[in-house]
Amino acid sequence: MLPASHPELLPAGEIPSYAEIQKHSVFNDIILDHFRAPHNAGDLPDASAIVEVTNPVCGDVLRLAVRLESGRVASARFKTQGCVAAIACSSALTDALLGKSPTELRAITPQQISTTLGILPPATFHAAQLCTDAVSALLKKIS
Repeated sequence: MLPASHPELLPAGEIPSYAEIQKHSVFNDIILDHFRAPHNAGDLPDASAIVEVTNPVCGDVLRLAVRLESGRVASARFKTQGCVAAIACSSALTDALLGKSPTELRAITPQQISTTLGILPPATFHAAQLCTDAVSALLKKIS
């Protein structure tokens, strides 16, 4: 149980329950689900292209790998070092990439990624931008 005088603080050594974390989180359940169980996380040994982008302000790093078959993304994997939003956005991005052609990839926007996650808090919107930066870098390699 959180102390009444400072609900954001826990006594030293106490680990909060998941319910307590959710109650005080700025993130919705969709974002937290992608963070806790990210889709398509890991390496892609047979990748057609691998890109890595960094947000120099916050330090988030996204490595994105895709495998193309018949001109479409057949598989996508990511490794992200960053905040909750960066990991959730990377997860949502890989879902969005699957089955798309390079032309369709160009249409992916930060707003689309944010909307897919139930709208990112404004302070974390940079994570969606990082994903579209990765798509831009990817398009330079595969186009």
